[in-house]
Formats: sequence, C-alpha cells, structure tokens
Amino acid sequence: QVQLVESGGGLVQAGGSLRLSCAVSGRNLENFRTGWFRQSPGKQREFVAAVDASGSNRFHANSVKGRFTISRDNRKKTVYLQMNSLKPDDTAVYYCAADRGSYSGSYALRPESMDYWGKGTLVTVSS
Repeated sequence: QVQLVESGGGLVQAGGSLRLSCAVSGRNLENFRTGWFRQSPGKQREFVAAVDASGSNRFHANSVKGRFTISRDNRKKTVYLQMNSLKPDDTAVYYCAADRGSYSGSYALRPESMDYWGKGTLVTVSS
C-alpha cells in the first residue's frame, strides 16, 4: 500500500509562488512514476506535470509550462511542484498521484492510469 500526503497549498496573490510537497510512504519511491493533477469546481481532473521514477524525465502541461516545475527527492520520498507566476486560473485542488508504470516523460498522464492518490491540497490565487 502507498500513502500520499500533499501539503503547501494556500492563498496567494496573482504573480506569486507556492511549492507543493507530496510525502510518500509505504513503498520505495524509486519504484513509482508520480504526477500532479488538479481539479477546480465544475471541471474534470486535469494533468499538470509528471516525472519518472528516476526523476530524470519530466513533462508539464502546456498551461503550466515555463511556470511550474515538478521534481522529486527519492531519498526523502517526496515529490514537489514549484509553482511560479501563479494566475487565478490556477486555483484548484492539487492532487499527487503515483503508479508503478514506466514513463518516458514525453506525454501527459491520464488520471485513470494512476493507482494511488493523495487527498489534495487547495491552492487559491487571488487577482
């Protein structure tokens, strides 16, 4: 069993920054690809960013490319999402997810392909 716990969400003004963390327990993080997804009211859960098990291959959605960066520290069993230049449209609950599959870092992951999920952390960006 794998447990994921997100933290770091909060209220920030447009143009500001936040760093989300996802603490992973129950298994060695080296065995899992991981991703960040988000969901705002009335919308489907959408892909934000993903990174492979080694941390070498990463992919970001076009909507966040150049502003958000996913990373991971396998020794600390933590996945990060650095969010800069935040916009009101980034307001959502952000979820961390993990899966045992391989990953080339060249495409967006589908939410239905992920096996383990955290409960999410709310990010609110005010204008």
